[in-house]
Amino acid sequence: MSKKIIFSNILFLLFAVTIAVHGQSGQVTGYVYEVEPHRDHHHVHPLAGANVVWLGTTSGTSTNQEGSFQLPVTVELPHEMVVSYIGYQSDTIMVNTPDENLAIVLDVAQNLDEVEVTGRRPGTHVSSLEPILTNVITESEMQRAACCNLSEAFETSVSVDVSYSDAVSGAQQIQMLGLAGIYSQLMIENMPGIRGLGQPFGLSYIPGPWMESISISKGAASVVNGYESVTGQINVDLKKPEGPEQFHYNAFVSQDGQLESSAIAAFDLNPDWSAMIMAHGELFNNKIDHNQNTFLDQPLVKKYNILNRYRYDRPGVMDSQFGFNLMQEEREGGQKDFFTNGEPFGSDRFYGYGTSTTRFQAFARTGFYFQNKPDASLGTQLNFTHHSHDSHYGRSTYGGEQNTFYANVLFASTLRNSEHEFVTGVSFLFDDHNEHLTNLGGHAMDSLLERRELVPGAFLEYTYHSHEQLTLVLAARADYHNLYGMFFTPRTHIHFNLNEHTTLRASAGKGYRVPSLIAENAGLLVSNRTFVFSEEIDPEEAWNYGGSITRRFRLFANDASVVGEFYRTDFVNQLVVDVDSDFNKVFFYNLDGDSYANNFQVELNVEPIRLLEITAAIRYTDAKQSIDDELRRKPFVNRYRGMVSSSYATRDNDWQFDLTAQFNGPSRIPEVPGSMLHMHEDFKMRTESPSFTILNAQVTYRWRNIDIYAGGENLLDYVQKNPILNPQSPFEEGFDGSMIWGPLMGRKFYMGIRYAIER
Repeated sequence: MSKKIIFSNILFLLFAVTIAVHGQSGQVTGYVYEVEPHRDHHHVHPLAGANVVWLGTTSGTSTNQEGSFQLPVTVELPHEMVVSYIGYQSDTIMVNTPDENLAIVLDVAQNLDEVEVTGRRPGTHVSSLEPILTNVITESEMQRAACCNLSEAFETSVSVDVSYSDAVSGAQQIQMLGLAGIYSQLMIENMPGIRGLGQPFGLSYIPGPWMESISISKGAASVVNGYESVTGQINVDLKKPEGPEQFHYNAFVSQDGQLESSAIAAFDLNPDWSAMIMAHGELFNNKIDHNQNTFLDQPLVKKYNILNRYRYDRPGVMDSQFGFNLMQEEREGGQKDFFTNGEPFGSDRFYGYGTSTTRFQAFARTGFYFQNKPDASLGTQLNFTHHSHDSHYGRSTYGGEQNTFYANVLFASTLRNSEHEFVTGVSFLFDDHNEHLTNLGGHAMDSLLERRELVPGAFLEYTYHSHEQLTLVLAARADYHNLYGMFFTPRTHIHFNLNEHTTLRASAGKGYRVPSLIAENAGLLVSNRTFVFSEEIDPEEAWNYGGSITRRFRLFANDASVVGEFYRTDFVNQLVVDVDSDFNKVFFYNLDGDSYANNFQVELNVEPIRLLEITAAIRYTDAKQSIDDELRRKPFVNRYRGMVSSSYATRDNDWQFDLTAQFNGPSRIPEVPGSMLHMHEDFKMRTESPSFTILNAQVTYRWRNIDIYAGGENLLDYVQKNPILNPQSPFEEGFDGSMIWGPLMGRKFYMGIRYAIER
């Protein structure tokens, strides 16, 4: 019996045995925040992830990124409600009637002997109430590093790896659960974010100062957001017009001359309408070749990015947000002499790289509420994305255009009482996707790279909340793909509080995705390989299952926690990108055999002394794939990775010191066939990368509304030796800049300034 049939039967049986329990209807809503005194003024900060629980039960919820919550009434009123957050004093509120709206202020923990504030707002947290294991990276955590864009927001997280895809273009990619980031659904405020042609440089499209928080959920994700998630979801929440900041400015400069600047302004148009404008610019124009391999160490970049959004809010009736985003980017790189001699792209004399990208997005989200049914809501999500680019890689040209329209309609309510909740709805995806590549022989391959997808779908997600310990989520969605037929996606999540300090989670589910053949492997264009498509490529299909245990305890008289987790991904079909069989070619074909990834991780969070936070984590990954009829370790996946991150702030919060060490284990490098062993010894390839350590540090000084920060990245100055093979002859056999396993940039120092005005 197949896994699909077994899982479907289990799903049906769990639905069939669910027992309806009577209770009191209605819900309590509210907002949890802190008021931070700072010399002669106060900052108001929402507390995302605060626990809100009915006293004496485990029935509760947690606050969202804006600090707001909706708590179903599962007890007889009046009843006390407990609000808690790590590092803050808990508060108990008496709730007398349903449908109350509360504003709750939590105070940081205090040292009673000195009567001084000694708590800190945590940078990351895991809610004990969410059924899916979700790590939330807040704005304060992102500010512990330069965080110029999304790629740098994961520097203090061991769950997500970020690396360069090649040594010329500056394109970056992520890995999660031992697999490439393309298997993690990257969302922006729960709508499609970076996908398809945006993959190579998409992490740089979201400026760090724009982000309010990042939620990383592992394993099978919610079916509400589609069928594409395999290893999890990364959801980015941007700053909003109704947020605490009225104005924000950030300026950044590095020792090599990288300049970045962001400005954000929010304003109220009238009591119902508010708006926000975000602007970002980036410039790097220095031609640097520290390793003297004739190629620029990093590409020249010129980027403009603007986002304009609006919010309309009628409490109890509806709220709506809509806006647009426009980005233009120019990248150039290659051999230094390409620029010195003013060569045109496509030159036979010197290798030149260039990409021109235009990206436009428009979005709208609306929620409707019902006066006679406060536990029900209707929501719509609309998103349109246009992405186009033209690229030159030496003598090869690569371009593409993608137009995507996404619509999602959701209805959420309860069944008989608030212990039984459901979300159901329909969705539609239109994706007009075109890529064109001319390889070194000049042959066009357009026929394999053009498609138009139309995918209507429907979903149902049921959640059962036990009064005591259990939350059970049973979900499924069905999507009909005009090119590939029916996708059936079942998923389930179990959340169990073993006791007040220990939480168990388990999940299982399926995911599908249609790969973008060239965009997702654009790093291989920085080589003389010919792209060979052995057969028609089918959609990728995989199962993911696993679980975690979270334990909270007291250590050194402060709160501490440890999280242990294991996830496994099994592929039914996968696109195999074979760079092992022939050094001059890359083969694309469907999986014929096994492909899996096992991921073990343990993370400890502790505060050994007040105001000093330490996170230590270790991860082991076993990822293998059948390549050319042989089961091999997936290339460029570290066997293990560790991290120790510490942050200390003075009592008045004027100074903050951050230090992060990343320990990277060995990874497999595709072997060089015997015919290439005549190359110079310096350019022979290893079969396994060495282990290495990356050290980053930053110091921040705060004065009134101003933060001044300075820091260094890769302080140990470790770089991959000879990241480009045969760089002196970029148009001959042996040239390859895509075999990247380590850092490309040496020690880098930077400084910046942040200025913010709170409401």
